[in-house]
Amino acid sequence: MQNMGRRAIASVAHLLVIVLIMTLAVKNTMQTSPSPPAKTRLYETDFHTWTQKQSRLLQAGAWEQLDRENLIEEIESLGRQQRRELRHQLAILLGHLLKWEYQPECRSRNWLATLRVQRRDIASLLKENLSLKPYLAEALAEGYANGRDLAMGETGLAAVTFPVVVCIGWSRCWIWGFIQGLKVSFWI
Repeated sequence: MQNMGRRAIASVAHLLVIVLIMTLAVKNTMQTSPSPPAKTRLYETDFHTWTQKQSRLLQAGAWEQLDRENLIEEIESLGRQQRRELRHQLAILLGHLLKWEYQPECRSRNWLATLRVQRRDIASLLKENLSLKPYLAEALAEGYANGRDLAMGETGLAAVTFPVVVCIGWSRCWIWGFIQGLKVSFWI
């Protein structure tokens, strides 16, 4: 009976040693993997507050307190966002132009209004972001591909109905007259 008691005590002691070792291991792991700095935590938990804080720090010239890593990421993201916006607006414009051109019987004031609004929005985007100028040809090609898909989906017309590329040189560009409506001097 005494042997069984000693074995039980030894087993319990052994388990306590294992629990103690595991607890220390977990504590060491937590210490070697520090939580992100407060400035990064704020970025991850409350983006709006983070942006306001970064703005105040920039205005105050508190360069050492800035969350530089995330600021760099956000600034780069803004440039990509402007490109996406240009492609998206061109896709809508070009999709409506295709519908206008290939379904004249369905033309409506709504389509015309969309054409006008998209032209103005694209012109404003380009005026506010002059660095998009070198990207314009690429954006036009990508926007056209998406606009063509939109037009096919909305009209039910076969893919062969629509040109595969937006232009073969500006002199033979079916869309040239509509693009001129943008009144942007660098389309050519």
